[in-house]
Amino acid sequence: MKRILITGGAGFIGSHLSEKLLNDGNDIICLDNFFTGSKDNIRHLIGNNRFELVRHDIINEYLAEVDQIYNLACPASPIHYQYNPIKTIKTSVIGIINMLGLAKRCKARILQASTSEVYGDPQIHPQVETYWGNVNPIGIRSCYDEGKRCAETLMMDYHRQNNVDIRIARIFNTYGPRMALNDGRVVSNFIVQALKNEPITVYGTGSQTRAFCYVSDLVDALIKLMESNYDKPVNLGNPDEHTILEFAKLIIELTNSKSEIIFKELPSDDPTQREPNISIAKENLKWEPKIQIKEGLLKTIEYFDRIIHNK
Repeated sequence: MKRILITGGAGFIGSHLSEKLLNDGNDIICLDNFFTGSKDNIRHLIGNNRFELVRHDIINEYLAEVDQIYNLACPASPIHYQYNPIKTIKTSVIGIINMLGLAKRCKARILQASTSEVYGDPQIHPQVETYWGNVNPIGIRSCYDEGKRCAETLMMDYHRQNNVDIRIARIFNTYGPRMALNDGRVVSNFIVQALKNEPITVYGTGSQTRAFCYVSDLVDALIKLMESNYDKPVNLGNPDEHTILEFAKLIIELTNSKSEIIFKELPSDDPTQREPNISIAKENLKWEPKIQIKEGLLKTIEYFDRIIHNK
């Protein structure tokens, strides 16, 4: 049994991770400022004597005695991280400095939830961990992209200078229950629009690609990475790549929706391709995704259907 701190623990991914690690018999401190996280995501865990919920912003120092830290605190969808870009980059940079300081004091192992966005609009495909990326440092997405890149730098420098025990997860598109209705990401947007029989909004021509990983697969990967001896960045995602247009048509089919597809202008700096090479995860973590896209989407559609219609 370990005492584990999860920042962003009431968020989409954080709540699933909190639940899994709690069910595995660990003591969990769930830290969240509830900017994008929700008490509804972890309400069923409150009352468990091994689960502690703390309202806190990691821009401010936090002290505790812990064995492991999963740092998931940061808005991850463009709508949310562009709402207050200065706060976003503060969360990524000042927040990880505070968490690394805690890890150093406690001699705790720390895992940073990084992102495929560190690759920017990639010029190689699929993306491998040795690729340094193609990121616009002054664009509307750079508060998130460069914040996460700087966080990786800090992780490595604390590791080299102070011998902090680090793990870096480069998370690719993830979906599943507990995504926010209004987060503006592809899966939630399309499913909500389809369930309401509203036009499905595709940006650009829909030829840009994404590879979607179901949340339970990602949580398993994060835990395997934390428990491994691998201290360099690792891509975590599902290499099953689809165009956005294909994805929209699949969701219309699975929801039996009457929605039509409409096209809008592609946002600035939106990546044209996104697919992980997961060879390192396969070799070092003995992990690869298990949930196929239709299975995962049906579970996600069921969740959103319940939320929208208050079932």
